[in-house]
Amino acid sequence: MSHDESTDGESSIRTQPRNSVFRTEDQTPYVESTIIMTTVRVVAPFILTLGLFVMFHGADSAGGGFQGGTIAGTVVLLLAFAFGIEPVRDWLNADRLLGLVAVGLLTFLGIGFGAMLFGGAFLQYNAYPYSHASKYGIELVELGIGATVAGIITGLFFLLAAGFETDEPMEDEQ
Repeated sequence: MSHDESTDGESSIRTQPRNSVFRTEDQTPYVESTIIMTTVRVVAPFILTLGLFVMFHGADSAGGGFQGGTIAGTVVLLLAFAFGIEPVRDWLNADRLLGLVAVGLLTFLGIGFGAMLFGGAFLQYNAYPYSHASKYGIELVELGIGATVAGIITGLFFLLAAGFETDEPMEDEQ
């Protein structure tokens, strides 16, 4: 969306129509596709649910925090491909990604060191004096790992999408 000054001095907002072509900073065209946007809107909640399912069932079946976090992180990548990298990057800013990684890491470390406070070893779930502590401890660890992996994958995607600038000429320019 761009802001234009109207003839009477008031600020008005002009929106781009659907299926329009946007130019990014490096002048590569970005074309919105109604089909892709609609498909991503429909499919993204199911992919996120699959990622959470894989995270929580990693202790009992195939999967785990790393695999589930990777699947959950791809939801953000899908949104970026469908709606543009910049709007998704603005919506999911670096502070939120850093917070996701920090919460995931602190959850993992909290469960691990919490067992040591009750006289067990690191991640010894049966040291907790709660019933079903092993089940819930494993699920929290898987969720923590999944949140960390999803945040890192998303952050790396945005970092790579931003590109790299160097002072050295490329091989083709020499």
